[in-house]
Amino acid sequence: MTKSNKWMLEHAANVTSQTGEDGIIAKILDVIGQPIGWCVEFGAWDGSHLSNTYDLISRRGFSAVLIEGSERRFRELASRFEGNPNVLPIHAFVGFSAVDGLDTILAKAPIPQEFDVLSIDIDGNDYHVWKATERYRPRLVVIEYNQTIPSAVDFVQPADMNVNQGSSLLALTRLAREKGYELVAATHHNGLFVRSEYFAAFGIEDNSPDAIRPDDSMVTYIFNGMDGTVFIRGYGKLGWHRIPYREKRMQLVARPFRRFPDTFGPIMKQLAKTYRSLRKRL
Repeated sequence: MTKSNKWMLEHAANVTSQTGEDGIIAKILDVIGQPIGWCVEFGAWDGSHLSNTYDLISRRGFSAVLIEGSERRFRELASRFEGNPNVLPIHAFVGFSAVDGLDTILAKAPIPQEFDVLSIDIDGNDYHVWKATERYRPRLVVIEYNQTIPSAVDFVQPADMNVNQGSSLLALTRLAREKGYELVAATHHNGLFVRSEYFAAFGIEDNSPDAIRPDDSMVTYIFNGMDGTVFIRGYGKLGWHRIPYREKRMQLVARPFRRFPDTFGPIMKQLAKTYRSLRKRL
């Protein structure tokens, strides 16, 4: 019997993860088999809050490199794992240059280049830090995507550490294939990618973002009527600021011209042409 494309979601469960990642990660590692016993996570916060690796460390005996840029959170992280020789906390912001990239940071740690799990959650430049990682090839990559972006949109934010926009699941899937990875699951927040040589073991026929993604509940759709009226449907507000979109404020055509153009008479057609010309200059 053919498995559902989303069958990994049947194993979703949280220990400290946000939307079922702990259970899915455990199942993926079971399917791949023979774990090496190493994981990496950044930003790791305090090592437990919304962590995708805490379960691996605390219950499955994994060794870990946990990286956090915030000084306050790093102190909490270091304190949590004080005395644990299998956990290496590192205070650093992971970037995408030769100086601050993950390759450079991990070179200082006793971790194999082909470890088990890499979890990336830095609220913006996730795409760019993974793209810049070349030396290390984890078996599984868990990476945050911007859940307000539709599955069919390929969007990548600028490579700028001062920008926090995120990238789409489609863009991350494209990057994954360029790097030799395939999408096997997606939660509400993260895409989960395995190295291509393991993909066949999951029995997934269609691993496109549209087939794998669990829902589009945070996507807002903007479209227009044939008369030029702008409509907003779906989530209807900014994903993190929770400020609603207002249809009245997003209308581009003044009400007198908000009609199907073929119904305009000669005078209205000329007025509409002048109006369009003025609007385009704004």
